[in-house]
Amino acid sequence: MTEAGALALLSQRVAVLEAEAAVRRVVMDYFRLCDTLGPSTPMDVLGGLFTRDAVWEGKGRYRKAFGRHEGRDAIVAMLASYTSPPHFRLNGHYLSSETIDVADAGHATGRWMMLQVSTYRDGRSDCRSAALTIDCVFEDGAWRMSRFVTENIFSRDVGPWNDEADISVPQQDAEEGA
Repeated sequence: MTEAGALALLSQRVAVLEAEAAVRRVVMDYFRLCDTLGPSTPMDVLGGLFTRDAVWEGKGRYRKAFGRHEGRDAIVAMLASYTSPPHFRLNGHYLSSETIDVADAGHATGRWMMLQVSTYRDGRSDCRSAALTIDCVFEDGAWRMSRFVTENIFSRDVGPWNDEADISVPQQDAEEGA
């Protein structure tokens, strides 16, 4: 391989890694904002993570719960419905089993398994898992989500997540600490 060919191949490989990192960052920014949805959530920032013509949709059981929303404004309106009054007292999304396939310089698809733990305004708590498929495109100089699909794997009501009991830690003997 020529030096120019090796450099071109290396440049292409770096571009794929940069695209994967940018897609991962967009998705993580989305879930970080969703974990703290409330009156102070910067909805313009949240909306900016989506393309103008993005689609956000639930599949299976989630289709009935969340529906399908077309366009950035519709997605932001749906997410804003969780903010005032805040729908969640506690919300955490945990993503694993990641794969990101970069099709070309402007298109990528990521897949994750998600675990979500929530306590709602009414005090109920649950644990859910979903399969996520998120298409991203490079639009207006940034990677953005163009299609967000979430499909429920399981959902289960649980007791309160945040138990106020003391946190268990090893105790030192009184003589040991003296």
